[in-house]
Amino acid sequence: MLAVATLTACNDSSDGSELPPQPTQKLDFSRFDAAWEKAVADYNAQAAPDKQIAGASAVIVHEKLGAVHTRGYGAFAADRLYLIASASKILSVGVLLRLADQGKLDIDAPLERYVADWGQTKASKLTVAQLLSNSSGLPSLNEVSAAATDPQSPFFSNVCQYNDGTQLQDCAKILYATEPPRPADTMFAYGGSQWQLAGAIAERVSGQSWAELIDDTYVEPCDVPSLGYTNQYTRSGRTYPDYFMANEANVPVTQNPSIEGGAYVTAPDYGKLLLMHLRGGRCGEARVLSEAAVTRMRTDRLKQYGGSTGQALTPGYGLGFWMDATGQVVTDPGAYGAYPLLDLQRRYGVFIAIELTAEVGVRLGSSVKPVLDQIFDEAKL
Repeated sequence: MLAVATLTACNDSSDGSELPPQPTQKLDFSRFDAAWEKAVADYNAQAAPDKQIAGASAVIVHEKLGAVHTRGYGAFAADRLYLIASASKILSVGVLLRLADQGKLDIDAPLERYVADWGQTKASKLTVAQLLSNSSGLPSLNEVSAAATDPQSPFFSNVCQYNDGTQLQDCAKILYATEPPRPADTMFAYGGSQWQLAGAIAERVSGQSWAELIDDTYVEPCDVPSLGYTNQYTRSGRTYPDYFMANEANVPVTQNPSIEGGAYVTAPDYGKLLLMHLRGGRCGEARVLSEAAVTRMRTDRLKQYGGSTGQALTPGYGLGFWMDATGQVVTDPGAYGAYPLLDLQRRYGVFIAIELTAEVGVRLGSSVKPVLDQIFDEAKL
């Protein structure tokens, strides 16, 4: 079994955002820890030496109680810094929706309203809502990745989105001019060009860089100093960067951050952002997102055109969130194994981070959810 590296007490508060504890029995997460350690031990017993899980970090939050459990496992401390890949998406969506709350952006308006000087293209009539629901018709993550090794591909120029040496605005102009492989709102096609274009729109309407938007949206109001964005894909492709070593000093400095997958953050800080969603868009007294924005993020937009993700367990997709058939469990897993989840019925959230793959992160993370369900059901919060 993995040894425990770090443990903080239940109801620990570091940002003052937790509400007073409600009368209830003390929550005991020893069953969760045991279940996670067993899941990892079982996985490692079958995995090749270079595919072993060396450690993990987890945080559990509850709408009423705040952060109720934070822990590190194996070689990793609870506050280890992680690159979280696609678990960045709900964070990126929040930036766009905050601009909408401020009246600077209409996510249902055509993009040409904000980039008229870029000319008329097939992307001119697309909307930010289409971009953020993977429904825009622009080249997907897999299509752009395939194009990276094929200079004859019509999407070869879109590889700029993974180039840490260019500018977000310059890359976005290329993406905007790309001939979409399909009409908008006809198919769910995950990731890719649409996310980088959305980030550029955010910079355009705000007059700020993406880094400044992250600071204003989350870092200051939610007290999450570990949060930042980079573009690690130039150097590492889609595998966890060996050079990172949980050190912010090792991330590439870039003016072209990966909007869909470039965030890095600690588990405790990510937990504060999940708590913000559970509390209707507030971090403590600070209003980050409107309640309408938070609700829209987890409303299945694919239903508007009869689409589906094609995933049996998460057939729906809102703006950044994958969702189960009931719409009561929403997730945003990342390629390296980061696994954030909100249970909207039980009003808790969990974030577990490893440094491996999405398949392993989702499999192990979902395997321990029933234990959390039981803990919160028994507590009758």
